[in-house]
Amino acid sequence: MSVAEQSIAGAEARGHGFLASSVGRKVVMAATGVILFGFVTVHMLGNLTSYMGAEAMNHYAEFLHTMIHGMGIWVFRAVLLTAAGLHIWAAVSLTLDNRAARPVGYRNQHTQASTWASRTMRWSGFILAAFIVYHLLHLTTGTVHPAFDHSNPYANFVNGFKVPAAAGFYIVAQLCLGLHMWHGVWSCTQSFGLAHPRYDSLRRNFATGLTVLVVGVNISYPIAVLTGFIH
Repeated sequence: MSVAEQSIAGAEARGHGFLASSVGRKVVMAATGVILFGFVTVHMLGNLTSYMGAEAMNHYAEFLHTMIHGMGIWVFRAVLLTAAGLHIWAAVSLTLDNRAARPVGYRNQHTQASTWASRTMRWSGFILAAFIVYHLLHLTTGTVHPAFDHSNPYANFVNGFKVPAAAGFYIVAQLCLGLHMWHGVWSCTQSFGLAHPRYDSLRRNFATGLTVLVVGVNISYPIAVLTGFIH
């Protein structure tokens, strides 16, 4: 079967709807990326309460678990889980389609039009997926936490980052998040029709500014704990 026939067969296997098209899946990836980016930003802002002390952070955690009669946090988690699943599905299916369309790479690959962030999206995505699982087991369920206390999120936060390996993994994951976010924001604005030489500089600055803000603040948490600034 030729490459063209393989591509046609793959398209027929998926169907002919909006989600079967590459454009449709790119829109899904962009829309779910916006949801995930929003969560990361809100999560980063919420964790700023750690700099205000145990009382502030514990009150914030209590608010999250009691909003909308205790159902809000579960609705929030369900939306995030769905968005993450669709985001991964769209990314994987598009990657498989690209490989099927070009099973043999170019002899001389030119990467001028791409960036290091775009070329490492798969690896950063894989590391982030592994980190999300670890992060949930670490600070949500306490399964891999050294001294988890359901009634004291602040103590969990501090004691969790006192372990250098945990803090180091968190920092590495945030650097991967930075690569993923920068390229994601850039690609998302392109998917929504904002790719134009007039706006490219603004898009680049927007992606860079948000990425540096979120990643920089997130990395500050384990560093602040390890240095004793948060204790």
